[in-house]
Amino acid sequence: MRKGRILKESPEMRLDIALMNKRAYPEPTDKVELVQTHISLVFLTDNYVYKIKKPVNFGFLDFSTLEKRKRYCEKEVELNKRLSPNVYLGVLPVTQDNDTVAIDGKGRTIEYAVKMRKLPMERLMIRLLKEDRVSREMVENVARKIALFHSEAAGSKEIDRFGSIDMVRTNTDENFAQTEKYVGKSISKSQFDTIRNFTEDYLKQRTQLFNKRVAESKIKDCHGDLHLEHICITEPITIFDCIEFNDRFRYSDTAADIAFLAMDLDFNRRRDLSEALMNSYVEFSGDEGVLDLLNFYKVYRAYVRGKVTSFHLDSPDPATQEETLRTARKYFTLAESYVHEENKYA
Repeated sequence: MRKGRILKESPEMRLDIALMNKRAYPEPTDKVELVQTHISLVFLTDNYVYKIKKPVNFGFLDFSTLEKRKRYCEKEVELNKRLSPNVYLGVLPVTQDNDTVAIDGKGRTIEYAVKMRKLPMERLMIRLLKEDRVSREMVENVARKIALFHSEAAGSKEIDRFGSIDMVRTNTDENFAQTEKYVGKSISKSQFDTIRNFTEDYLKQRTQLFNKRVAESKIKDCHGDLHLEHICITEPITIFDCIEFNDRFRYSDTAADIAFLAMDLDFNRRRDLSEALMNSYVEFSGDEGVLDLLNFYKVYRAYVRGKVTSFHLDSPDPATQEETLRTARKYFTLAESYVHEENKYA
């Protein structure tokens, strides 16, 4: 009966325990591993991954009800099938029958799980990069896949709105408001002012450029979280884990999408591969205009990563706080470096 009490007190904790049972899965497995994020429980079996959304509400993300979690699980599968159709397999109920909790079992549905084919983690682009095993050919193939994805991604009058100056300003203003409390910690006052002034001036002076991108149908339903940890160098290349929980973070200029990956390569000190990525992307997409906005969106992407990393300082783990602070500062320093590059050639 102890398990039943845990379920009433904390369904999340109950699943942590119950789904570590190898018999809880539809197929045989020799082991089960659990990886937790602030929004998900991720169970890894021998051949599959089962991802369950935590019942949380952060404002920009709302998984607070079972109905919402089911809807976002379905949306996650639908959206990610665009770039990795053979990885995202569907949504399965998590069921409870008396004291037995299982994936797609008997009894009442207590949760939902996204089922994915397990990827070879040793082929993640971030791991290959750290091992100095990312070639220009790999980068060119990734650029080709992203360019094709962007050409086929949905666009509409509603989506166009997210490329407007007003919406871009909404996003950047939000970033600065949310990072003010980190000034003097992960970002210096000088960096904060430099990046904010650059952003405000750029948006005032480049209205026609943003309008042109909208007119050229470059605002699409993109990936939204396009960085090295979400690319697996398989055959074919797998790009996964796009943002499903908030359309605003996914609807954007294609330049903002590809700039994320270019920035991530810069962050990992591979400017050569970042340049190769952009040269190949322009070649395969035919979109030379992406270069006009590249530095602006690199600033934006590096700043967002610095902001999100800084959030972890609010509930610090003493064992990781120093590394978190160092990483956040590195992102903000990178964002500032792009400002100086832009000003140099302005």
